[in-house]
Amino acid sequence: MPGRLRILVTGAGGQLGRSLRALADPLPPSATLAFADRRMLDVSRAGSIDAWLDRNPADVVINAAAYTAVDRAAAESEQAMAANAQAPGLLAQACARRGARLLHVSTDYVFDGRAGRPYTEDDPVNPLNTYGLSKLEGERRVLAHAPDSLVLRTGWVFSAYGGNFVKTMLRLARERDTLRVIDDQVGGPTWAGDLARTLLALATRPAIPGGILHFSGTPWTSWHGFAREILDQALGKGLIGRLPALGPMAARDWPSPEPRPADSRLDGTRLAALLNLPPRDWRPGLARTLDALARDADGLQ
Repeated sequence: MPGRLRILVTGAGGQLGRSLRALADPLPPSATLAFADRRMLDVSRAGSIDAWLDRNPADVVINAAAYTAVDRAAAESEQAMAANAQAPGLLAQACARRGARLLHVSTDYVFDGRAGRPYTEDDPVNPLNTYGLSKLEGERRVLAHAPDSLVLRTGWVFSAYGGNFVKTMLRLARERDTLRVIDDQVGGPTWAGDLARTLLALATRPAIPGGILHFSGTPWTSWHGFAREILDQALGKGLIGRLPALGPMAARDWPSPEPRPADSRLDGTRLAALLNLPPRDWRPGLARTLDALARDADGLQ
């Protein structure tokens, strides 16, 4: 790709899109970032995508747009499929016609969690819920229409932006003296800032072959362990006035309409070797998230 590398980020209003906007490196001086939110670019309509890319050519498209409401996905399956399957497929077709590369973000929920070990990119998929099914269909459409695309699976993403587990725990800790959190589902919490940095590193390395890669934070933990670290750090930073009692809960006792994998750990060895990337500890990212929330009271809403 001669000249300046033009990178477009879709879904600019979400937590990943906003994290990409907040990140200054590792973007080289020869690259530029453009951002489009849903009001500017409707990625579920081919005409909208074509019109945007005709006016604003891009060499790389990072698709940060997604439907992420896991518990509502079954009741809103059309919306989930439109955002997570149809839209990525349309983006892939548009990129293929223009010789651009698509970087698409997917999820650990394409797996059923029964492997008993971290999942590699080559492991068989078997989503348990509608959200995972929609994301898997998105992966398939992307790679069918544009085999040079990169699909980056991740999970348990958090940041100071939007709605996520960290902000839910802070809200509940202010409201309740006792909390129970699921302790028999494990995975890798992922700070959106680390995910954004990884996506930009991939965007600026066109020699990396297309396909699927895995990225998530370490160390692996349960939702209960994640909650404990959130509350401990939040207390130290003055975001909560006292620690609520935190007890464990089995997933079967949580009234969720959609099942989740018991073990959705992702093996990131392949990506780490490609980028010479050390493991990304999510706990410093959590500290930065809580610091940002402490500075911005509105971000806690």
